Amino acid sequence: MRPPLASPTSCGSAPPQGGAPLRPGGAGSAGALDRAEPVSSIQFQLDGKTVEGFEGETILTAAKRHGVDIPHLCFKEGLRPDGNCRACVVEVKGERTLAPSCCRTVAAGMEVQATSERAVKSQKMVVEMLLSDMPDAGYKWIGDDATRQHGELSEWAAKLDVAVRPELKALRREQPAADVSHPAMAVNLDACIQCNRCVRACREEQVNDVIGYALRGQASKIVFDLDDPMGDSTCVACGECVQACPTGALMPKSHIGSQQVDRKVDSVCPFCGVGCLITYNVKDEKIVSVDGRDGPANHGRLCVKGRFGFDYAHHPQRLTKPLIRKPGVPKTLGDGPRPGDYLGAFREASWEEALALAAGKLKDLRDTHGRKSLAGFGSAKGSNEEAYLFQKLVRTGFGSNNVDHCTRLCHASSVAALLEGVGSGAVSNQVNDVEHADLIFVIGANPTANHPVAATWMKNAARRGAKIVLADPRRTEIGKHAWRTLQFKADTDVAMLNALIHAVIDEGLVDEAFIRDRANNFEALRENVKGYSPEAMAPICGIPAETLREVARAFATAKGAMVLWGMGVSQHVHGTDNARCLIALVTVTGQIGKPGSGLHPLRGQNNVQGASDAGLIPMMFPNYQRVDDAGAHAWFENFWGTPLDDKPGYTVVEIMHKALAPDDDPHKVRGMYIMGENPAMSDPDLNHARHALASLEHLVVQDIFMTETAWLADVVLPASAWPEKTGTVSNTDRMVQLGNRALDPPGDAKPDLWIIQQLASRMGLAWKYEGEESGVAAVYEEMRQAMHAAISGISWERLQRESSVTYPCLGEDDPGQPIVFVDKFPTDDGRVKLVPADIIPAAERPDADFPYVLITGRQLEHWHTGSMTRRATVLDALEPMATASMNQADLEAMGLAPGDVITIRSRRGEVAIHVRRDDGTPHGAVFVPFAYYEAAANLMTNAALDPFGKIPEFKYCAVKIERGGVPMAAAGYGTGATGDNPPQSWTAST
Repeated sequence: MRPPLASPTSCGSAPPQGGAPLRPGGAGSAGALDRAEPVSSIQFQLDGKTVEGFEGETILTAAKRHGVDIPHLCFKEGLRPDGNCRACVVEVKGERTLAPSCCRTVAAGMEVQATSERAVKSQKMVVEMLLSDMPDAGYKWIGDDATRQHGELSEWAAKLDVAVRPELKALRREQPAADVSHPAMAVNLDACIQCNRCVRACREEQVNDVIGYALRGQASKIVFDLDDPMGDSTCVACGECVQACPTGALMPKSHIGSQQVDRKVDSVCPFCGVGCLITYNVKDEKIVSVDGRDGPANHGRLCVKGRFGFDYAHHPQRLTKPLIRKPGVPKTLGDGPRPGDYLGAFREASWEEALALAAGKLKDLRDTHGRKSLAGFGSAKGSNEEAYLFQKLVRTGFGSNNVDHCTRLCHASSVAALLEGVGSGAVSNQVNDVEHADLIFVIGANPTANHPVAATWMKNAARRGAKIVLADPRRTEIGKHAWRTLQFKADTDVAMLNALIHAVIDEGLVDEAFIRDRANNFEALRENVKGYSPEAMAPICGIPAETLREVARAFATAKGAMVLWGMGVSQHVHGTDNARCLIALVTVTGQIGKPGSGLHPLRGQNNVQGASDAGLIPMMFPNYQRVDDAGAHAWFENFWGTPLDDKPGYTVVEIMHKALAPDDDPHKVRGMYIMGENPAMSDPDLNHARHALASLEHLVVQDIFMTETAWLADVVLPASAWPEKTGTVSNTDRMVQLGNRALDPPGDAKPDLWIIQQLASRMGLAWKYEGEESGVAAVYEEMRQAMHAAISGISWERLQRESSVTYPCLGEDDPGQPIVFVDKFPTDDGRVKLVPADIIPAAERPDADFPYVLITGRQLEHWHTGSMTRRATVLDALEPMATASMNQADLEAMGLAPGDVITIRSRRGEVAIHVRRDDGTPHGAVFVPFAYYEAAANLMTNAALDPFGKIPEFKYCAVKIERGGVPMAAAGYGTGATGDNPPQSWTAST
């Protein structure tokens, strides 16, 4: 049995003192975000016995703790108590009417009868009346010990021995028709008891405001938006309503019918960096549905990808046999990949033959051309253990530090600035610490699309009075909840942020004590921002000076002000300078090292934090120890028992350049091993990147699908999807979390951890990791030793007990540190280093030939390069093909309507794509997601690098837009959509 998770304060360790609950933080929170002290206990009578309750605790919750299970239907842990179903009524001595136990709190000396004749009679009557309205032929919901036709309602009827009398059945309401218009969920309001759990889940937990309660009396009903079919509503398919529904009136389409499953397996969501804990429901060796678990990052909440994006693991295009390129077949994508038809270019092989060729050729290249001739790209979608072994293989087997992964393409500049300034590349405060913030500064991020569950904590905080400031060239959905929106001109981040810092200093709002005790180089910063007054910067960044000053004042005077940012900050040639400015802003205001404050770069992929921690970067050993630091270098040489390269390796884009270097370059990259990455889609200037990959003498790709990168490989090794492996991942909140294997890999596909070890063995490394799941616990233990300064207190056994533990955690009794930098920074002198920044323009600016700015990014339904999500049925149905977003004024100026085709062209490439209207996109800009091969945004992006973080400038390049063009045919990953039949949603503002 899984032990209950504790609050975020205890980081998944011991329960609160004495088992006392934490004081609820407000409507809808259910105490999920609280750091309050445990409340005092009181004595009251329950069914004639003296029992202990806690201040603010409801009778229902207290009774359950003491083994008295009171019927309830409208109540659900995590939702605000509503008290509308009256199934939970109890007798309270001295009171004339029965009291709803889910809303009534205990009081000292109170005498409660939960099982008296009067209370039970009323409970039975409510259950019978609700059951009488249910349809006769309901779905069969098979639980652990009872057959239930209508979920929790039938379960309580069975427990109370309730049967519906014919007289009540004869008065049954007219049954509404089913609504199956949504790709993910079925609506059967004939089973609805109007408990309002779905309304509270949608409006108060997720704050999506789609589900409402309309009309009155007998006509009252649940509605979506203005009584629209669910499929036509603004529903974002988070599925919170499905998880909340007690009767099956709302159900996932993937799991209609018998709810009996073969097993439930606890794991972690494989998509974004929020790290939601989940449970896979497995039947007939397939995942049929996913439930949110009460993890410290999500408290049961999920988004559309986490809840409905799971069936990619069962897609018929899964690789199940090792593949070897046929002789003479050129390395080209041609007119497009054929993910289900690759045997014309590859032949199937045995594992022995494929591994021998893969490792043998890499070894030959190393021995012939030197250790710099090989490189490896690891994965942020694999486990920590895989990342650790992968970088160890490159460093000890390949012999160089040419190892990198997608962090180079998302937050490398953020990490560079953070390591330089505060001595740590990780977040200072966890996302849900926004609960304690007065002001939440969101810059260069679109959390409702990229980190939806994290966005719910922000929206919850706004409902409770916190001020959200959205700073972004695009106005996104979180702007609906913002106090102020700073829609600054693209590429003017430094100008705007320096103006805020100037205003803080100019208006005497600097935290002088914090600067005196904990910061260096303040005078240089003060001198540098003298020329960046809000008045001077307003015409540059496009934000009125008074608005900049107003935001600066609010930030500086807030009890807690927290900064969260995304790739809109980092993916620039000045990305490191952008992050330096954010560090300076929180430092001069003292907004770091306390609740509701600090710096939080929102991590993109599910394990980009952990993969970086584990050393999957070219200049750092595990735990960010520089490879050119003599002490760290000597420690790892001793730890791994082998000589190591003492020079930093090449980064992602640099490796591509080195693959095209002349033969006389001693560092020319000739062979690569790529695990779970897709640079043929994710790298900038894709024509160049694909040319580089195709030019390699030997490319080994390990993946679950025939990705665009795998099409260019010499050997393809079929690997395991996330539900098919056991391992840990580390989320954006610095939580190390354990996922358990729910399925076996299909066919002859193998676990990634096993494949890495097999290649290592054939390259001459004498590794030995014994134990279940390819020795994952042994690998973790070695990684824990290598990262002892961060996770020494997080043992494998502890993770099996607790699922999630926050680092730094240095002892078995250490609960972990959700807030860091409280007393000092992990720098040489314990102080933050302020680094002034000046305006550096983008590497490529709009001009007469290329007058528009291209902005790239992700969208809610799809993830990264689309290799997983475009093969997920629901996600593909919701967003089947690529679109470019422009505002209405720009569309009208070009004579375009939503759904028309445009051709976007940069100096490097072009795509033909359908256009959709999005008035949040600024004038003179076009936004394109990068998940679609048919309209690959990175064909156009610029490979210019930030000089510090070595990250490409994905967020800004010059393009021209022309009417017309011929979009590429759907690549065949999912159902696809044709240009003749674009989704209806394109014809309206989004």
